[in-house]
Amino acid sequence: MSHSSSASQASPSPEPAAQPAPSCPFGQAEADPNLDFKGTTPYEDYVQAEMLTHAQHLLSDDPGEMAFLVTTQVMELWFTVIVHEWHTAAQALRSEDLPTAMDALRRSTYELEALNAAWKPLARLTPEQFNAYRGALGEGSGFQSAMYRRLEFLLGEKSASMLVPHRGAPREHAELEKALHEPSLWDEVLRLLDRRGYAIPVSVLHRDPTLKYEPHPAVETAWAEIYAGDPARDPESELVRLGEALTDVAELVWRWRNDHLVATRRAMGAKRGTGGSAGVAWLEKRASKNVFPELWTARSHV
Repeated sequence: MSHSSSASQASPSPEPAAQPAPSCPFGQAEADPNLDFKGTTPYEDYVQAEMLTHAQHLLSDDPGEMAFLVTTQVMELWFTVIVHEWHTAAQALRSEDLPTAMDALRRSTYELEALNAAWKPLARLTPEQFNAYRGALGEGSGFQSAMYRRLEFLLGEKSASMLVPHRGAPREHAELEKALHEPSLWDEVLRLLDRRGYAIPVSVLHRDPTLKYEPHPAVETAWAEIYAGDPARDPESELVRLGEALTDVAELVWRWRNDHLVATRRAMGAKRGTGGSAGVAWLEKRASKNVFPELWTARSHV
């Protein structure tokens, strides 16, 4: 007997719609990573991790030496990137490219913060802990760092005598000699102010770049005028923003010097430093100096 009910005539239920595959967070299909390389991995080729992680040659049996050595090496890497940023900023200022200069200065403040944070593993060493491997340093001292010296040269802290320790390393000596004769970052800033109509003396603009920068009252006056506001010469307050970026850099360098001083005081008191330096006394002298000095003194006249 046939039936003609609506149920018997209904179309088959449609197949459920296919669900899309979970998407990869970075917009690529999920897949197993490639693990088979003919030589070293592309990561190793780019980062040189093996070289970095095997560059620790301990000279004592004290387990704390590893932290001291790696922390120092990390600081050298931060010096390298900060020098790169300040070179970039100086070149950009020379060509009136303030956005590029500002970007480089801003990045350098993040890098300076990371550099300063690198003191943490060493900041609370007791004299006994430091003495356990201090002998491994021999005559080694931080003031012998060629990359740190290039950083100081860029700040205007020039000294031809600081090339002497590097005479036995031709590449480092040549790079330092070049940096000694080049205008510092601060020199390029002052040349920019001159081009923008501020009265920077010829004696400042054409000073001997191999000598340490000395503050000048006219530079202080120029910065006081900038911070007071002059729409005709600085309509978008570009120079005020530049001044603040440089002040951020100066403050972080000052904090670096003070952190170094405090860590040294805790670890060795007032004893003479390695390499024949005066130790704490030398660091106190360095910490008392302002970077980009007229940026600080000009604020009293605004």
